[in-house]
Amino acid sequence: MQDIDKSFGGVAALRRASLSVAAGEVHALIGQNGAGKSTLIKILTGAYRRDAGLVYFAGREVDFTSPQAARNGGISTIYQEINLVPMRSIAENIFLGREPRRFGLIDWRSIHRQADTLLSSFGLSIDVHRPVAQFSTAVQQMVALARAVSANARMVIIDESTSSLDEREVELLFTVVRRLRDDGRAVIFVSHRLDELYAICDRVTVMRDGQTVAAAPMAEMDKLQLVTTMLGRSLAAVVRHPAAAEGRDPSARGPVQLTATHLRAAPKVQDVSLAVHAGEAVGLAGLLGAGRTETMRLMFGAEAPGGGTLSLAGEAVALKSPQDAIRRGMGLLTEDRKAEGIVPELSVRDNLTLVCLPTLVRRGVVDRRVQKALVERFIESLGIKLRDADQPIRELSGGNQQKVLLARWLASNPKLLLLDEPTRGIDVGAKAEIAKIIRELRNTGMAVLLTASELEELIAVADRAVVMRDGRSVAELDGAALSEASIMDAIAFGAGAPSALAEAAQTVTQREQP
Repeated sequence: MQDIDKSFGGVAALRRASLSVAAGEVHALIGQNGAGKSTLIKILTGAYRRDAGLVYFAGREVDFTSPQAARNGGISTIYQEINLVPMRSIAENIFLGREPRRFGLIDWRSIHRQADTLLSSFGLSIDVHRPVAQFSTAVQQMVALARAVSANARMVIIDESTSSLDEREVELLFTVVRRLRDDGRAVIFVSHRLDELYAICDRVTVMRDGQTVAAAPMAEMDKLQLVTTMLGRSLAAVVRHPAAAEGRDPSARGPVQLTATHLRAAPKVQDVSLAVHAGEAVGLAGLLGAGRTETMRLMFGAEAPGGGTLSLAGEAVALKSPQDAIRRGMGLLTEDRKAEGIVPELSVRDNLTLVCLPTLVRRGVVDRRVQKALVERFIESLGIKLRDADQPIRELSGGNQQKVLLARWLASNPKLLLLDEPTRGIDVGAKAEIAKIIRELRNTGMAVLLTASELEELIAVADRAVVMRDGRSVAELDGAALSEASIMDAIAFGAGAPSALAEAAQTVTQREQP
């Protein structure tokens, strides 16, 4: 793929992006959220039409106009959300739409025999007559791979397929992927788990902001280079950005509001421990896919934990729902503002007061006078720019929508606020305003736990940072130890890792001194 351009509504998603994959190799395609990986894959497989650029496959120029055309051309894609027919048998799913026939009728004996032989070659001995819904996610992934192999795909794209698998299941998948590679097929492997990339991939392409920023053999790019390239932070820039928390007096914080001990919920959250005090902001750092969002949802009662303990203000709790969390003084600003935050057709007033609405009811009727005063107070205090409170929230800018959602939780007077990517999808000015609001909330004694993909934004407001890697908390950093360099170290190497980036940063600093 050469010089691929793609825009949506005038916004560039890809700019002269490129990708080169050889037969008989497993090629990693990586990048942060919004880097352009999915768009590039969808163009390759015919789901999107490119605006510019060329695509060559098996030595000839191609222009697939649909995913079906790409499949017929030899490219199969296995997505994170497995696209199988759950109530059909394993054998039926493998040959769906390509059933062998005899005398014009489907040859079921041949289908079952071929499916059994194919899965046996993967090391799986299972009943291919049973519905696929009766099997684990790992087996379903194998079935999807078997379908690709049976279709004689020359290239297989595996898009985040390991995110829902445990370690044993991942190794089973890797065994099959290696077999595909050894058969001379090309494999594109999309994952955010660094250890997986080094275990299975031969080469890597890194994307950032819609562009291809690096392509190299995996052996020539260590974990540190991979992380810094993905995040787009040069070593010099990392050295020059100290944490805002440096020098802040730890005694300014209050008692512990939240404690998580060995929290887990397979497969995304493996072992997370952290504490958040009143009057401090704690950052939850890590690459996309590290388990940050899932950890926050566990803490808020939106997901059931598989183990570990959670305590609020020193009391062990078992939150069964978000309503339980709200009653105990918690709030969660979700990552996806459009899908899980705003109610687009409702007014700003109604969106802002959704959580605290029960406190505004008098004799079964909302007290409009009290509601109006509350809404006006938060519009003024947060500087929300709008025509009036009856304006539909969908008409506001992204930054002002985010302020309304923040006001929604502040109106419920929480003791602990969880903020999942609070500055995502808003402009630079709005980001600065949100950061200022978070610092003010911390200074008033509120406990804040937040995530941010941009490390510079995270350390600008966080007093401490807990670093996550592959579903585990691997480091805790505060004071002078909290920096982009130390966070990148922990992301790349995990707990007890050599401080490679910190040492490199020190070398740069010494070299730049007169």
